Amino acid sequence: MPRPGESEFLRLASRMADTARPITLAHFRSGMAVESKRDLSPVTAADRQAEAAMRALIEADFPDHGILGEETGPKNLDAQYIWVLDPIDGTNSFVAGMPVFTTLIALLRYGIPILGLMDCPAMNERWIGMEGRQTTFNGGGARTRDCSALETAWLGATSPNMFPAGDFEAFEQLRRKTAQTVWGAHACAYGYLSSGLMDVVCEATMQPYDYLPLVAIVKGAGGVITDWQGEALTLESDGRVLAAGDGEVHRRALAALAA
Repeated sequence: MPRPGESEFLRLASRMADTARPITLAHFRSGMAVESKRDLSPVTAADRQAEAAMRALIEADFPDHGILGEETGPKNLDAQYIWVLDPIDGTNSFVAGMPVFTTLIALLRYGIPILGLMDCPAMNERWIGMEGRQTTFNGGGARTRDCSALETAWLGATSPNMFPAGDFEAFEQLRRKTAQTVWGAHACAYGYLSSGLMDVVCEATMQPYDYLPLVAIVKGAGGVITDWQGEALTLESDGRVLAAGDGEVHRRALAALAA
Protein backbone atom coordinates (compact mmCIF):
# COMPACT_ATOMS: atom_id res chain seq x y z
CA MET A 1 0.00 0.00 0.00
CA PRO A 2 1.33 3.50 -0.76
CA ARG A 3 2.24 5.70 2.17
CA PRO A 4 -0.21 8.52 2.90
CA GLY A 5 0.53 11.41 0.62
CA GLU A 6 2.35 9.56 -2.15
CA SER A 7 -0.43 10.02 -4.69
CA GLU A 8 -0.60 13.69 -3.77
CA PHE A 9 3.17 13.98 -4.23
CA LEU A 10 2.97 12.44 -7.70
CA ARG A 11 0.12 14.73 -8.69
CA LEU A 12 2.01 17.77 -7.45
CA ALA A 13 5.18 16.79 -9.32
CA SER A 14 3.17 16.36 -12.52
CA ARG A 15 1.42 19.70 -11.99
CA MET A 16 4.78 21.38 -11.49
CA ALA A 17 6.10 19.91 -14.74
CA ASP A 18 2.89 20.85 -16.55
CA THR A 19 3.23 24.40 -15.24
CA ALA A 20 6.91 24.77 -16.11
CA ARG A 21 6.58 23.34 -19.62
CA PRO A 22 4.72 26.25 -21.30
CA ILE A 23 7.00 28.74 -19.56
CA THR A 24 10.16 27.16 -20.94
CA LEU A 25 8.67 26.55 -24.38
CA ALA A 26 7.55 30.19 -24.64
CA HIS A 27 11.21 31.24 -24.32
CA PHE A 28 12.73 28.42 -26.37
CA ARG A 29 14.32 29.65 -29.62
CA SER A 30 13.03 33.16 -28.87
CA GLY A 31 16.32 35.06 -28.82
CA MET A 32 16.04 35.59 -25.05
CA ALA A 33 18.67 37.42 -23.03
CA VAL A 34 21.26 35.24 -21.32
CA GLU A 35 23.09 36.12 -18.12
CA SER A 36 26.07 34.46 -16.44
CA LYS A 37 25.91 33.32 -12.82
CA ARG A 38 28.87 33.48 -10.45
CA ASP A 39 30.08 30.08 -11.65
CA LEU A 40 29.80 31.41 -15.25
CA SER A 41 26.99 29.00 -16.11
CA PRO A 42 24.15 30.58 -18.14
CA VAL A 43 20.75 31.52 -16.74
CA THR A 44 17.67 32.99 -18.42
CA ALA A 45 14.30 34.44 -17.46
CA ALA A 46 12.81 31.06 -18.32
CA ASP A 47 14.87 29.37 -15.59
CA ARG A 48 13.75 31.87 -12.98
CA GLN A 49 10.09 32.01 -14.00
CA ALA A 50 9.71 28.23 -14.18
CA GLU A 51 11.28 27.71 -10.76
CA ALA A 52 9.16 30.46 -9.20
CA ALA A 53 6.00 28.84 -10.57
CA MET A 54 6.95 25.41 -9.24
CA ARG A 55 7.90 26.76 -5.82
CA ALA A 56 4.54 28.53 -5.56
CA LEU A 57 2.73 25.23 -6.08
CA ILE A 58 4.77 23.50 -3.37
CA GLU A 59 4.25 26.34 -0.92
CA ALA A 60 0.50 26.28 -1.55
CA ASP A 61 0.08 22.51 -1.10
CA PHE A 62 2.84 21.64 1.38
CA PRO A 63 4.04 24.81 3.14
CA ASP A 64 6.03 22.78 5.69
CA HIS A 65 8.14 21.06 3.02
CA GLY A 66 11.68 22.13 2.25
CA ILE A 67 12.80 23.34 -1.17
CA LEU A 68 16.20 23.35 -2.85
CA GLY A 69 16.12 25.11 -6.20
CA GLU A 70 18.94 25.91 -8.57
CA GLU A 71 17.94 29.52 -9.10
CA THR A 72 16.38 30.62 -5.81
CA GLY A 73 18.28 28.65 -3.20
CA PRO A 74 17.34 26.61 -0.12
CA LYS A 75 14.35 26.82 2.19
CA ASN A 76 13.65 24.69 5.29
CA LEU A 77 16.25 22.01 4.53
CA ASP A 78 15.74 20.38 7.93
CA ALA A 79 12.20 19.31 6.90
CA GLN A 80 11.20 15.65 6.60
CA TYR A 81 10.31 16.22 2.93
CA ILE A 82 12.47 18.33 0.61
CA TRP A 83 11.72 19.13 -3.03
CA VAL A 84 14.76 19.56 -5.29
CA LEU A 85 14.16 21.57 -8.48
CA ASP A 86 16.11 22.27 -11.64
CA PRO A 87 13.80 24.31 -13.89
CA ILE A 88 16.03 23.91 -16.96
CA ASP A 89 18.78 21.32 -16.92
CA GLY A 90 20.96 21.88 -19.95
CA THR A 91 20.50 25.64 -20.15
CA ASN A 92 23.36 25.96 -22.65
CA SER A 93 21.56 23.61 -25.05
CA PHE A 94 18.28 25.43 -24.35
CA VAL A 95 19.87 28.74 -25.28
CA ALA A 96 21.41 27.22 -28.42
CA GLY A 97 18.00 25.98 -29.58
CA MET A 98 18.72 22.29 -28.99
CA PRO A 99 15.75 20.27 -27.64
CA VAL A 100 17.68 18.15 -25.12
CA PHE A 101 16.85 20.30 -22.08
CA THR A 102 14.73 19.10 -19.19
CA THR A 103 12.87 20.13 -16.08
CA LEU A 104 14.00 18.00 -13.13
CA ILE A 105 12.03 17.44 -9.92
CA ALA A 106 12.90 15.26 -6.93
CA LEU A 107 11.28 14.66 -3.55
CA LEU A 108 13.46 13.52 -0.66
CA ARG A 109 12.18 11.92 2.54
CA TYR A 110 14.69 12.13 5.37
CA GLY A 111 17.32 12.88 2.72
CA ILE A 112 16.53 9.84 0.53
CA PRO A 113 15.13 10.41 -2.99
CA ILE A 114 11.70 8.78 -3.21
CA LEU A 115 10.36 10.52 -6.33
CA GLY A 116 11.93 11.76 -9.53
CA LEU A 117 10.42 13.41 -12.59
CA MET A 118 12.20 14.42 -15.77
CA ASP A 119 10.22 16.37 -18.35
CA CYS A 120 11.58 17.13 -21.83
CA PRO A 121 9.24 19.87 -23.06
CA ALA A 122 10.56 20.27 -26.62
CA MET A 123 10.33 16.51 -27.25
CA ASN A 124 7.12 15.86 -25.30
CA GLU A 125 8.83 13.15 -23.22
CA ARG A 126 8.48 12.50 -19.50
CA TRP A 127 9.95 9.93 -17.14
CA ILE A 128 8.56 9.49 -13.61
CA GLY A 129 10.07 7.31 -10.91
CA MET A 130 8.63 6.62 -7.45
CA GLU A 131 9.99 4.43 -4.69
CA GLY A 132 8.38 0.99 -4.86
CA ARG A 133 6.92 1.50 -8.35
CA GLN A 134 8.08 0.88 -11.89
CA THR A 135 9.34 3.94 -13.73
CA THR A 136 7.08 5.23 -16.46
CA PHE A 137 7.84 6.91 -19.77
CA ASN A 138 4.94 8.94 -21.16
CA GLY A 139 2.58 6.82 -19.08
CA GLY A 140 3.92 3.40 -20.13
CA GLY A 141 6.46 1.21 -18.37
CA ALA A 142 10.19 1.91 -18.70
CA ARG A 143 12.82 -0.78 -18.18
CA THR A 144 16.58 -0.98 -18.56
CA ARG A 145 18.13 -3.61 -20.81
CA ASP A 146 20.49 -6.44 -19.92
CA CYS A 147 24.14 -5.66 -20.57
CA SER A 148 26.75 -7.22 -18.30
CA ALA A 149 29.87 -6.59 -20.43
CA LEU A 150 31.49 -3.18 -20.73
CA GLU A 151 32.79 -4.18 -24.17
CA THR A 152 29.22 -4.09 -25.54
CA ALA A 153 27.95 -1.16 -23.46
CA TRP A 154 26.89 2.22 -24.82
CA LEU A 155 28.16 5.01 -22.60
CA GLY A 156 26.71 8.51 -22.22
CA ALA A 157 28.05 11.77 -20.77
CA THR A 158 27.11 15.40 -21.29
CA SER A 159 30.54 16.74 -22.19
CA PRO A 160 34.24 15.96 -21.68
CA ASN A 161 34.47 19.48 -20.23
CA MET A 162 32.56 18.37 -17.10
CA PHE A 163 35.51 16.27 -15.91
CA PRO A 164 38.42 17.90 -14.04
CA ALA A 165 41.84 16.52 -14.96
CA GLY A 166 41.93 13.58 -12.53
CA ASP A 167 38.31 12.69 -13.16
CA PHE A 168 38.84 12.86 -16.92
CA GLU A 169 41.62 10.29 -16.70
CA ALA A 170 39.32 7.98 -14.73
CA PHE A 171 36.49 8.56 -17.20
CA GLU A 172 38.81 7.75 -20.10
CA GLN A 173 39.68 4.43 -18.45
CA LEU A 174 35.98 3.62 -18.51
CA ARG A 175 35.33 5.03 -21.96
CA ARG A 176 38.07 2.95 -23.57
CA LYS A 177 36.46 -0.22 -22.25
CA THR A 178 33.01 0.50 -23.70
CA ALA A 179 31.67 -0.02 -27.20
CA GLN A 180 30.40 3.48 -28.03
CA THR A 181 30.21 6.91 -26.37
CA VAL A 182 27.34 9.33 -26.87
CA TRP A 183 27.84 12.97 -25.87
CA GLY A 184 25.42 15.84 -25.31
CA ALA A 185 22.18 14.29 -24.06
CA HIS A 186 22.34 15.99 -20.64
CA ALA A 187 19.84 14.43 -18.19
CA CYS A 188 18.01 12.75 -21.07
CA ALA A 189 20.80 10.16 -21.10
CA TYR A 190 19.46 8.77 -17.82
CA GLY A 191 16.00 8.56 -19.36
CA TYR A 192 17.36 6.70 -22.37
CA LEU A 193 19.19 4.34 -20.03
CA SER A 194 15.94 3.80 -18.11
CA SER A 195 14.16 2.99 -21.38
CA GLY A 196 16.77 0.40 -22.40
CA LEU A 197 18.48 2.47 -25.09
CA MET A 198 21.83 3.09 -23.36
CA ASP A 199 23.79 1.10 -20.78
CA VAL A 200 25.99 3.42 -18.71
CA VAL A 201 26.04 7.13 -17.89
CA CYS A 202 29.07 8.60 -16.15
CA GLU A 203 29.35 12.26 -15.17
CA ALA A 204 31.04 14.66 -12.74
CA THR A 205 30.80 18.22 -11.36
CA MET A 206 27.04 17.80 -10.89
CA GLN A 207 24.90 19.55 -8.29
CA PRO A 208 22.16 17.92 -6.16
CA TYR A 209 19.43 19.37 -8.39
CA ASP A 210 21.19 17.74 -11.38
CA TYR A 211 21.41 14.19 -10.01
CA LEU A 212 18.86 13.63 -7.23
CA PRO A 213 15.81 13.73 -9.58
CA LEU A 214 17.40 10.89 -11.58
CA VAL A 215 17.74 8.42 -8.70
CA ALA A 216 14.15 7.17 -8.48
CA ILE A 217 13.84 7.11 -12.28
CA VAL A 218 16.88 4.89 -12.82
CA LYS A 219 16.18 2.61 -9.84
CA GLY A 220 12.51 2.21 -10.71
CA ALA A 221 13.49 1.05 -14.20
CA GLY A 222 15.74 -1.68 -12.78
CA GLY A 223 19.01 0.22 -12.95
CA VAL A 224 21.68 1.24 -10.46
CA ILE A 225 22.82 4.80 -9.76
CA THR A 226 25.53 5.78 -7.27
CA ASP A 227 28.56 7.99 -6.85
CA TRP A 228 31.93 6.80 -8.19
CA GLN A 229 32.58 4.87 -4.98
CA GLY A 230 29.34 2.93 -5.27
CA GLU A 231 27.66 4.89 -2.47
CA ALA A 232 24.08 6.17 -2.52
CA LEU A 233 23.56 9.69 -3.84
CA THR A 234 22.58 12.32 -1.27
CA LEU A 235 22.55 16.09 -0.89
CA GLU A 236 26.16 15.81 0.30
CA SER A 237 27.49 13.69 -2.61
CA ASP A 238 30.53 15.02 -4.48
CA GLY A 239 28.76 15.38 -7.83
CA ARG A 240 30.32 12.36 -9.52
CA VAL A 241 27.59 10.04 -10.77
CA LEU A 242 27.61 6.56 -12.31
CA ALA A 243 24.40 4.95 -13.57
CA ALA A 244 23.96 1.61 -15.32
CA GLY A 245 21.03 -0.41 -16.48
CA ASP A 246 22.60 -3.69 -15.36
CA GLY A 247 24.09 -4.33 -11.92
CA GLU A 248 27.05 -6.30 -13.27
CA VAL A 249 28.06 -3.63 -15.77
CA HIS A 250 27.77 -1.07 -12.97
CA ARG A 251 30.24 -3.07 -10.88
CA ARG A 252 32.62 -3.33 -13.82
CA ALA A 253 32.30 0.38 -14.55
CA LEU A 254 33.14 1.21 -10.93
CA ALA A 255 36.24 -0.98 -11.21
CA ALA A 256 37.27 0.76 -14.44
CA LEU A 257 36.95 4.20 -12.84
CA ALA A 258 39.14 3.08 -9.93
CA ALA A 259 41.79 1.33 -12.02
